[in-house]
Amino acid sequence: MAEENVPADELPLSGITVVSIEQAVAAPFATRQLADLGARVIKVERPGGGDFARRYDTTVHGQSSYFVWLNRSKESLTLDLKTGRGRAVLEELLARADVFVQNLAPGAAARMGLSADDLAERYPTLIPCAVTGYGSSGPWKDRKAYDLLVQCQTGLVSLTGSAREAARAGVSVADIAAGMYAYSGILTALFTRATRGTVRAVEVSLFEALAEWMGQPAYYTAYSGAQPPRVGTRHATIAPYGTYTAADGRDVLLSVQNEREWAALCERFLGDPGLTDDPRFAIGPARVSNREEVDALLAGRIAASGSGEVMALLDAIGIANAPVNDVKQFLEHPVLAARDRWREVAVPGGATVEALLPPVDLAGTTPRMGAVPAAGEHTGRILAELGYTAGQIDELRADGAV
Repeated sequence: MAEENVPADELPLSGITVVSIEQAVAAPFATRQLADLGARVIKVERPGGGDFARRYDTTVHGQSSYFVWLNRSKESLTLDLKTGRGRAVLEELLARADVFVQNLAPGAAARMGLSADDLAERYPTLIPCAVTGYGSSGPWKDRKAYDLLVQCQTGLVSLTGSAREAARAGVSVADIAAGMYAYSGILTALFTRATRGTVRAVEVSLFEALAEWMGQPAYYTAYSGAQPPRVGTRHATIAPYGTYTAADGRDVLLSVQNEREWAALCERFLGDPGLTDDPRFAIGPARVSNREEVDALLAGRIAASGSGEVMALLDAIGIANAPVNDVKQFLEHPVLAARDRWREVAVPGGATVEALLPPVDLAGTTPRMGAVPAAGEHTGRILAELGYTAGQIDELRADGAV
């Protein structure tokens, strides 16, 4: 568990300044994790609206659920980077920053002189991180990439859903994967700079991040000649591993990972020890080949009992199991409550929301759970830090540069 005994200025990334021209999900997810650990993240947004993810929905006290999730503990600075004065402010920030993150449209960073090579010439100690769709080189470098497009391109959608219909993953997995790899890449680059004095640029593409997550089905398909089938809530290559409906209508998932567990399930749950050595079921590949028969055995047994009774018996046997929760049930999960994982975070307008602590606990460290900023909320303060007078800031506002 996180411990509340370390001042904010002693968080692991305290003293690190990140400037990010970011929108949507992937880059904001990377920088939010840096902010959680104490980095100062200055989020550069467009004047007159900011990050378009602010308008994805209005469900959280008038704010977007995406934006609230991804942008706590950041400072928002509005800049019109198409103006000379706005661009000058950005250059002043980059001169003082440790990390620069951007997920601009394809080719935009290079046109603005913000590519890794350009930045290395002007700011040799700055670590640049580019989050792209398909990479900064190659035949698809100029293509737009959104999460569902990448789910389709990597073949993920062909694996999810039922035999009758493919389906997208229910969360933005390509964006999340890219954000996680950008975060770990930035941490690695900071470590390398600190220990070797070497500055390394970081680049992560949504496509290649999700391609990594496709490793198992890729190997399976390449060496079997056929891809894993879509099997709904079942597992494509392990059986029994899936959901079954109990007598009270609640779906229960169970998973058998080895022959020892299969033997226990047959003897103590199905009441038929003879199934253990039945050649149709004796080993994992045989159970997968005879999945319909395995499922019929389990479905009949589970349908005869309530979900609580089923899960209690599976627990006693040592078989992994879980109820199939909806999102409301997840929010009320006893593990999150018992482990004190919720914290209050302020959102624009004065309201607060309950937010989950980051999943990595560092002993003796309390993650920063700061407010979600309004668009441009910190513009004046940041400009003042750069040495601008109140009159000069007013001029910038009047010119539309900020």
